[in-house]
Amino acid sequence: MSDETRLRLRTQLVRGGLDRSGHCETSEALFLTSGYVYETAAEAEAAFVTDGLRYVYSRFANPTVQMFEERLRLLEGAEACRAVASGMAAVAASLLCQVRAGDRVVASRALFGSCFWIANELLPRYGVETVFVDCADEAGWRAALAKPTRAVFIETPSNPTMEIVDLAAVGKLAKAAGALVIVDNVFATPLLQRPLALGADIVVYSATKHIDGQGRCLGGAILGTTEFIHGTLGPYLRHTGPALSPFNAWTLVKGLETLELRVERHVQNATKVARFLEGEKRVRRVLYPGLESHPQHELAMKQMQAGGTVVSFEIDGGKEAAFRVLDALRLVDISNNLGDAKSLVTHPATTTHARLTAEEKARQGITPGLVRLSVGLEDVEDVIEDLSQALRA
Repeated sequence: MSDETRLRLRTQLVRGGLDRSGHCETSEALFLTSGYVYETAAEAEAAFVTDGLRYVYSRFANPTVQMFEERLRLLEGAEACRAVASGMAAVAASLLCQVRAGDRVVASRALFGSCFWIANELLPRYGVETVFVDCADEAGWRAALAKPTRAVFIETPSNPTMEIVDLAAVGKLAKAAGALVIVDNVFATPLLQRPLALGADIVVYSATKHIDGQGRCLGGAILGTTEFIHGTLGPYLRHTGPALSPFNAWTLVKGLETLELRVERHVQNATKVARFLEGEKRVRRVLYPGLESHPQHELAMKQMQAGGTVVSFEIDGGKEAAFRVLDALRLVDISNNLGDAKSLVTHPATTTHARLTAEEKARQGITPGLVRLSVGLEDVEDVIEDLSQALRA
């Protein structure tokens, strides 16, 4: 079957974008090269005149990187994809490639710490205004997008408080304001949420998370229309150079082969852990979109296939109690990463969101007792037993 878009999802995850060399290898080839050679000077000249028709430098394009881009493109259902060095490189590039002094950006308030810094501190340095809106504030989105806007940046579910943005509603408002909607879809993964089908224009990922899923390497990706990816984003990436390493791209290609299997188990385990935590008297609240107790559960289940792989919960007793629980864990590791095969836990107020002001943490619901747990692939009963004994501590 020549048209890969006709293949079913599981097949695309294993075979999408496959580009075998003349050696006919089974596993995707790893092209560890920075440059490419030409038979003649005239051939080199022609390569740069017909830019993009052949490989000239791995900062621009590389065969292994392009296999990863194509496989992820097919999975997402996007027209085009470009891979970059990290998730934050993807976030920064998706915004900086299109804004200029005098422009206006609207963003959801609940953002990962570094994303919030870009929107709140970096963009204003260059004369770009950023307006923040609480995720569930329909009137706020309507007011913010009543004026011409260049871009809308959304994280849903948000990190770490699991807030949900109504993508269809915001997408309609953004279109009327002339804005492109960028969605950081890392918590949902491309398997649990399809932002492009819900009104988004651009999707960004930290491939470091579920796509690799085993704590091995960094990577990021930006997906959207051919016009945006090649016309707007392409020159920015070419001249600023946040290129993805071919080795990392090869690792991520192999990660995509098992993504569905891993995410399915992650979700099963996370749901069981969330329900266990709901019954713990030492836990003040549990934040997981798959729970009926989540304030936006209905919207989450309308947009997502399942509740995701991450559970946040607030422990009675604030920071001291949260630290005692983390220190008492024997199986679950303390780490600020997520989407890993191993269960990982972190204290957002002092790690991923440490640079936010106390006022901003409070506004986003990041309390001293809040803990974020990325549920791994272990036997879920072992994870629950570990959490139970740590909470007793």
